[in-house]
Amino acid sequence: MLLEEQRFLHEDLERLEQGVADRIGDEPKHIRDRLARDHQIAQFLDRISSQSTRLLTIYRDVDGTRSREVQQIGSGDPMEEFYKQLSDIKRFHTKYPNEPVENLERAYRPKKGPDAESEPSIVDTLFTGEEAFGRFFDLHICHEMYLNLPNAKRLSYLQYLDSFDNFAPGAGGLKRSEKLTDQYFKYVNQLALDLEAFMRKTRPLENIDKVITDFDKEFDSAWEQDEIADWKEDENGKPSSAAAQASAAEAVWCSDCERGFKNENVYKGHLSGKKHVRAAAERAQRLQGGSKEDGNELHDTSNGNTAIQRLKERAIAEREFRVKRLASAMSTERSDTKVNVERKQGMTERERQQELENLFSATAAASNPKDAEDGEDNDDEDKIYNPLKLPLAWDGKPIPFWLYKLHGLGVEFPCEICGNFVYMGRRAFDKHFNEARHIYGLKCLGITNTSLFRDIIGIDEALRLWEKIQKEKRKDKVDDGSVVQMEDAEGNVMPEKVYYDLQKQGLL
Repeated sequence: MLLEEQRFLHEDLERLEQGVADRIGDEPKHIRDRLARDHQIAQFLDRISSQSTRLLTIYRDVDGTRSREVQQIGSGDPMEEFYKQLSDIKRFHTKYPNEPVENLERAYRPKKGPDAESEPSIVDTLFTGEEAFGRFFDLHICHEMYLNLPNAKRLSYLQYLDSFDNFAPGAGGLKRSEKLTDQYFKYVNQLALDLEAFMRKTRPLENIDKVITDFDKEFDSAWEQDEIADWKEDENGKPSSAAAQASAAEAVWCSDCERGFKNENVYKGHLSGKKHVRAAAERAQRLQGGSKEDGNELHDTSNGNTAIQRLKERAIAEREFRVKRLASAMSTERSDTKVNVERKQGMTERERQQELENLFSATAAASNPKDAEDGEDNDDEDKIYNPLKLPLAWDGKPIPFWLYKLHGLGVEFPCEICGNFVYMGRRAFDKHFNEARHIYGLKCLGITNTSLFRDIIGIDEALRLWEKIQKEKRKDKVDDGSVVQMEDAEGNVMPEKVYYDLQKQGLL
């Protein structure tokens, strides 16, 4: 039955393509319905990919099953093979009498009416109430994790939205040494995961995996070239910031105590202390009892610790880099979130509850427009009484008759240049001289300077005016030959053109 599976896969692919085309042609007004449509299309595309992979496997026919089945049908008696497969189908349905049959036409068709109401939307379980179906960020958990970090600034949620991707020490971030903790790694990892998950939920039709891969490649290249800010290294593997280099010039290292001092005076005062004397004696005993190989092992261990520390720094820097890139890619949602938080801070609790109720009612009305119409008395609004054919206002109702008469909307102004188009009212007529329709009509007549033809609506009148303007231009045009004056041998003054003509004739 491999051929039947192949036929089913082809049919499934065609139904999936038709389902995607039906959903792309529809543009819902509500953001919830648009996201639900995009997620359904993404699911269909994933299924198209998986079904195509299965179909290619059948066509490759690595084990030869498809070739044998085709050979059995073509070489033997076709009716005998038909009845054999029919008996297999009957035997299967006798064994499983209640096996449901999948209707591909109904499975991928957009559901409307009662079918759409009974089926829950994909989007309803994806977003929190704070995210408002992907319009805003919900970083409250990350904000709490940031506040629980040691030495973190006490930022409000609104301040945190401004600086959550700025990891510099002076702008809300921690120092480099304070970042090398498990608590900070969990925080920055959670922040990167939340932003990535939000992008996947709001942009289901984009290839987010490719976007993240490009971020990682960019980070790897910058890390190898040591171009990551706040994580650079010098030749000794220590931070190469300006402050670190300035302090390193005066610092002195004590190998006995394995401790650094700010300057040489502090180091000299430390040499006479009891701790230094005891540490120096212990180190001398270790060197006498140990061998050169022991010293090499200690050195290797130190290098191992440095390598482990560098791996931790790389992991943290990678999360920080990803957060910066994700925040930059979703700058619109970030700015909308800040505006929404500022707006909510100025609202009372009752106003917030009312806004949530309005949101849910608008969502219900968008998903079930029939009930929304039945719940309101829209009978009068559906049938608009407009016997005078008055223009409609912004609310969809006719404007008052007195306003119609005030603006002279009942007066017709035809324009022959615009193809005998009729404008209702003096205001629309005056405005149309600067519109594309009238300018295009003048250009079709060969008129380029359209600013001089205001209030002219006849074609003949426009052509006569244009011809008159062209004649005046030609009359006012100065002949270059009459400007330059020439004088002959007898002192007669004449234009340059006349002089050269007489000279060619030999009269001078």
